[in-house]
Amino acid sequence: MNEEQAIRDTLESYAIACCAKDIKSLMKVFVDNDEISVIGTGADELCEGREQVKNLFLQNFEEATATRFEWLWSTILINKNSAVVAVSLTIHLECQGELLKIPIRWSVVCNKNEKWLWVHRHASSAAGNQDEGKAYPAGS
Repeated sequence: MNEEQAIRDTLESYAIACCAKDIKSLMKVFVDNDEISVIGTGADELCEGREQVKNLFLQNFEEATATRFEWLWSTILINKNSAVVAVSLTIHLECQGELLKIPIRWSVVCNKNEKWLWVHRHASSAAGNQDEGKAYPAGS
């Protein structure tokens, strides 16, 4: 298996674990120490260390059920034993009885020892008040 595919497999492992609400499998995507961080789309979703990251995902599991990750665009930049993944995706989920499609952008930083593992994941959503082809939101 080539390195890029091995990294893509970590994205799939994450998605499968999220949809199953399997926190143990989800945390296996990350390096096995406290040197991890996650930034979510919520204003207060700034986490570092395994316990904070785990608690963020458990909160997500309580609030909604992901049913599918639809991968759209991605690029993977590999430099020896580190990599940066940039992805746009749509997460299909059920929240309070509603079926939702949430467009998300991710940046993932991975390190490789024996296998590729995440050290950081950042999620964001595109600015809704920014016209296509413009660098800044309207009225800025």
